[in-house]
Amino acid sequence: MSSPTSTTGPLARTPEATHAPHAASPGAYDAGLLLLRVVLGLTMAAHGSQKLFGWFGGGGIEGTGSFFTMSGYPNGEALAVVAGLTETFGGLGLALGLLTPLAGAAVVGTMVNALAVKGFGAFFAPDGIEYELLLTAGAAALALTGPGRLAVDRYLPWVKSHRLAYGASALALGLVIAAITLLLRN
Repeated sequence: MSSPTSTTGPLARTPEATHAPHAASPGAYDAGLLLLRVVLGLTMAAHGSQKLFGWFGGGGIEGTGSFFTMSGYPNGEALAVVAGLTETFGGLGLALGLLTPLAGAAVVGTMVNALAVKGFGAFFAPDGIEYELLLTAGAAALALTGPGRLAVDRYLPWVKSHRLAYGASALALGLVIAAITLLLRN
């Protein structure tokens, strides 16, 4: 019988044994995170461009501002600019993997407000919150996990190694700003 610290046997630390046999390779994780980042990020950037420029059938600043005013926010047009910029740059940051924890937190903060405006009366579309909740959860997950190795963050020395604390701190900041924005709402 071998001791628990033995380096022989089926649990030996070999290159093959450093990952559980069912675990995906690091490349698979990176590819999955890249796919999630690009799809979620470009979706949010498109939503932001609807607010800012009226692209893709959006209301532009004036139409979005009117909606925000009807939803109880003061100075709807100013908030339309803030929401549009947050969604556009947060989304592009996620897609590129650039300042990922902050980009994810920006999307989470915006989507928390979208969830509050939509209400929690139903879950499924067309009146439900499933879409907004999915975007919120995806952005939060990316803020917490980091962008993977296929990201611009890997080339920035101050964010080269992602830490859970960075993501959690960024999400806390995004939620505080979302809460302050909701408190401004009538």
